[in-house]
Amino acid sequence: MKISRGRYALLGCAAAALLAGCDGPQPVGATGTIPKTAAVAPGSHFANAATTQQYQVLYSFLGATDGANPIAGLFYVKGKLYGTTFTAGASNAGTIFAVSMSGIEKVLHNFGGSLDGSGPSAGLIGIKGSLYGTTAYGGANGFGTVFTIKSSGKDEAVTHSFGTGDGTDPVASLIRVGGVLYGTTETGGANNAGTIFTITPSGTESVLHSFGGLGDGANPYGSLINVSGELYGTTRGGGGHNDGTVFGIKKSGSGETVLHSFTGGGDGKFPLAGLVYVGDVLYGTTHIGGANGDGTVFGVTRTGVESVLYSFKSAPDGYDPSAGLTSVGGSLYGTTTHGGVNYLGTVFAITPSGAESVIHSFGGTGDGAMPLAGLLNVNGTLYGTTEDGGANGFGAIFSLTP
Repeated sequence: MKISRGRYALLGCAAAALLAGCDGPQPVGATGTIPKTAAVAPGSHFANAATTQQYQVLYSFLGATDGANPIAGLFYVKGKLYGTTFTAGASNAGTIFAVSMSGIEKVLHNFGGSLDGSGPSAGLIGIKGSLYGTTAYGGANGFGTVFTIKSSGKDEAVTHSFGTGDGTDPVASLIRVGGVLYGTTETGGANNAGTIFTITPSGTESVLHSFGGLGDGANPYGSLINVSGELYGTTRGGGGHNDGTVFGIKKSGSGETVLHSFTGGGDGKFPLAGLVYVGDVLYGTTHIGGANGDGTVFGVTRTGVESVLYSFKSAPDGYDPSAGLTSVGGSLYGTTTHGGVNYLGTVFAITPSGAESVIHSFGGTGDGAMPLAGLLNVNGTLYGTTEDGGANGFGAIFSLTP
């Protein structure tokens, strides 16, 4: 099987890609049913275009001075995009940045490692003028943190340091439900298979669920979503076949249920991202598996009826999707880490009936390469990050108007 560079190389076992800034359902036009995999003529399912007129690089990271390898998505507040870089910055522990819609970038915080945290691999969310996020490493115990910072860049503080009992390696973005934050850790917890936790903005944290592995799920990498007061997400491992799950759980932590256990075959394997809710269906991606072994787009109802919308193929199609989906105007948009004309990843679109097209193939230098994060919709324009590429080879921020 193909394994993405990206998070596997950067985080070792903590390989995840996630939807950034998604703290609730996105009920944008859909069918309400799960279609069968689309019957599309071979070779006609993707556009073989290397570039699009609607695509542009807003900013290319410089490395040591402003960060490198943005592997998380973006969050939008009042005309600015906010995000994190996994590495580089003043202490080579990653950064928090803001960038204007015209591409003017500012570093808000350089992580210092150790107690301050290091390796932020998740996006940010906002509450009343403050941004909240996680670092995969660092903190008082070396197992990651929850942090907060003003959108101006002032008053960065660690609100929680993880330990083995409450989880380790938080690699997914937080979500906000009411005035409380919810998140996941990739490992740790009672069974060392990851946890779901809740934390107040002031830092009071508790574990809602410790994953159990086989039969349950293990290693949640993607963000949670809130749908009608219940939380839904994915795990990379565990389930009936140890190939990952889609699960649901009440906000109180009770009633955790596996909606679907991936088999590793035609239905996909290793979902690394969270879900998007459209028309009473939960949509997501698997990193590998499917008909061609190159990953899938799937849908599952809240009662557990699952179907594959699309199985990715080798280039010039995209393959190995690490990120989740974004709903815009009745279609779903996402990224693949590999594939495309240049084998450096793609942005793709897919309809709820399973018709897929590549709308941008990344080009590397000057463009971007190997996107690991999902896309952010701001007034019909999609914004995202690439881990690699850009003018300086340290990653890029891009925009694309479908």
